[in-house]
Amino acid sequence: MTDHVLELTEDAFLGGQLRLKQLKSGHRAGHDAVLLAAATAARPGDRLVDLGAGVGVAGLSVARRVAGVDLVLVEIDTVLAGLARANAEANAIQADVIVLDVEADATAFAAAGLLPDSVDAVLMNPPFNDPARHRVSPDAARGTAHMATATTLSKWIHAGRRILKSKGALTLIWRADGIAEVLSALDHGFGSLQVLPVHGDARGPANRILVRATKGGRAPTQIHPALILNDEQGQPHRRVQEILAGKGTLPLANL
Repeated sequence: MTDHVLELTEDAFLGGQLRLKQLKSGHRAGHDAVLLAAATAARPGDRLVDLGAGVGVAGLSVARRVAGVDLVLVEIDTVLAGLARANAEANAIQADVIVLDVEADATAFAAAGLLPDSVDAVLMNPPFNDPARHRVSPDAARGTAHMATATTLSKWIHAGRRILKSKGALTLIWRADGIAEVLSALDHGFGSLQVLPVHGDARGPANRILVRATKGGRAPTQIHPALILNDEQGQPHRRVQEILAGKGTLPLANL
């Protein structure tokens, strides 16, 4: 794979702490992946699995912040998985990249080295656009990356629950108007939910939610004060700028 065969861009993330290659067209990682990483709790030595990792932005961002995590990037698309592997190497981050369908069964996961009850933390940015309400991209890979079926969320959360250890944490980002789906899917085997609404600006409703759930957790659900990305002039808030620059974390990342 060479840059002249695939049209790539090299983009700076975390204020230049990461330089990552991704496809010029199709699904491209952005703020969602960085916010997900900033909401993910991890300790050195934790086995951390990024499900549907794409080119690795979210998982590699956590690994840059928390040295010594045992990072696994799971991606169904072989091209994106190859880019994730190259990105990890280029940024001197150790990562195991696995080509695998997140919706595969336990046998396939085990064959790839992801056994039940073996992982400390899972993060995911599943495809979350409802094709009945959004125009499907003519780019097949982009469509796969963005569009959800009726069972996408529940199957991805099931996969995360299966590989997590007891008291391990799952962190995900989803559409805010799909919060009922998230809560329903997490009702089986998870508790101690923490929810962080994300607003594009102060005047509009939340358009994303970040959720952390603990396998077997029993603490009451907490809803954190909203994260407002832009002020009334459309400029990023200072706290958001710091997070995107890799200089801070979100409350869900607190251990």
